Amino acid sequence: MDCSESQNSGQIVTYSLTLRREAELDLGEQFEYYEEIREGLGHDFLLCVEEALDKIARNPLIYKDVYKGLRRIPIRRFPHRIFYMLNSNKIIVTAVFHVRKDPNSWGGRT
Repeated sequence: MDCSESQNSGQIVTYSLTLRREAELDLGEQFEYYEEIREGLGHDFLLCVEEALDKIARNPLIYKDVYKGLRRIPIRRFPHRIFYMLNSNKIIVTAVFHVRKDPNSWGGRT
């Protein structure tokens, strides 16, 4: 994804955003699920994901650390969360999970 810039203590910090393969698979599964429910709903889901990713890219530090450097942001209109980590100037999306999914299923995604 394109680089983004965020102000941090008066300085402009540029971040790059990357989705891990597991997160891409999560998105694909959820897209298919919502498309089965109603045609076009999967596309609505992806638009809301894109909106959340844009928010992360603009200011990744605004969302709190929930577990060992892992942060999360809710996806508007859908009961899912995007989980991501910061590594220097890189934003790494590790998962896109339903809110009711067992956190133990995260496995080694951190």
